[in-house]
Amino acid sequence: MWGLAALLYLSAYYHRVAPAVMTRELTLDFGLTGAGLGHLSAFYFYGYTLVQIPTGLFADRFGPRKVLAAGASLCAAGTLLFALAASVPWASFGRFIIGASAGVAFVSMLKLASHWMPSRHFAFASGVALFVGVMGATLAGAPLRALVDAFGWRPVMASTAAFIALVAAIIWLVVRDDPVDRGYASFSPGEPHGAGIAAQLREVMRHRVAWLMVAMPGGICAIVLTIPGLWGVPFLVTQYGFTPREAAMTCSAMLIAWASACVAFGPLSERMGRRKPLYAGGLVVQLLLWAVVVFVPELQRALLIALLLAVALASGSFVLTFALAKESVPAHLAGSISGIANMGVVIGGMLMQPLVGIVLDRNWNGRIEGGVRVYDFEAYRAAFALMLVWGVLALVLIAFIRETYCRNPGSPPAR
Repeated sequence: MWGLAALLYLSAYYHRVAPAVMTRELTLDFGLTGAGLGHLSAFYFYGYTLVQIPTGLFADRFGPRKVLAAGASLCAAGTLLFALAASVPWASFGRFIIGASAGVAFVSMLKLASHWMPSRHFAFASGVALFVGVMGATLAGAPLRALVDAFGWRPVMASTAAFIALVAAIIWLVVRDDPVDRGYASFSPGEPHGAGIAAQLREVMRHRVAWLMVAMPGGICAIVLTIPGLWGVPFLVTQYGFTPREAAMTCSAMLIAWASACVAFGPLSERMGRRKPLYAGGLVVQLLLWAVVVFVPELQRALLIALLLAVALASGSFVLTFALAKESVPAHLAGSISGIANMGVVIGGMLMQPLVGIVLDRNWNGRIEGGVRVYDFEAYRAAFALMLVWGVLALVLIAFIRETYCRNPGSPPAR
């Protein structure tokens, strides 16, 4: 059950970072500037962010099976529209539909986990979910680059649409919301469904953690959603002499490191019986290492790669966002708070991808190669420093979240 939802989430991550290895093709096909490329890519995040709270509410009220099947079907349609788009508005609309529809996957996975798995496995399941998603992002690295070189980006996207349509059909036939639907005992403590969606939203927003989750996770995830997601490849190619394929492989390696760390942070937190120390500690390490990348030019290639991988590893602490959120509200709000938390995560990419493009354009020195704008290190420094600012803000906000000691509200102390 969980694995089929994870398959849609794999597709979501694939789409999230696919523009990173197609920057040249998209720029030339649609005549884009840096800001235009950033906005085209970010339309995915606009749609994704918009649906997070509704997805949580709908998953709580109608069940994840219906939400997942509808999302996968729309994702296939949006992918086909993007593949066939003849202009920027249509391509942007396709990206928006992809983001809005694929955006149901993660919250629905967490909802399924709360029913099909013991609560002690929730943080670990969140980490594995991210690992599966990042495998999709890895497919959108060097493998996608090779396919685009061989067949062109439009046929590859059209084939992707057909695959996601197949996933939608399998989800509808196989996935069930709760083990009782298959004759097994449920791990869910039981959830009231009487309240309307508006009342449910009001209830979840009465919890302080909901407001913190809007701004805090994005500061932790901004780097890994912006660098491997879009701007890492042109940065590495123009500033450090990487080939496009080498740059794509480096960005994929960052995502693999991030996913691996996500799997590790959950069990480590469970052993400690604490969430906040690891959550904040990972962010501090991330910011210190990223400052070196941003402010020190002409790093040795090996050192640069090591720093980027270490930044990604430290960023894995963000996975505790979902455990902290779930453990801070009553069980019947698990889907709703997960949607808010996931919205906070993707806001990092939604805002940073176009903002980086805008700052790059403002600091552009007029250099063009092959019809594409080329930016110098000072332009990248000004743009990439924005992520440091947001990270520091997130660190401040962490101080206002309560430690949950790895327990849900009302649960007995650990023995």
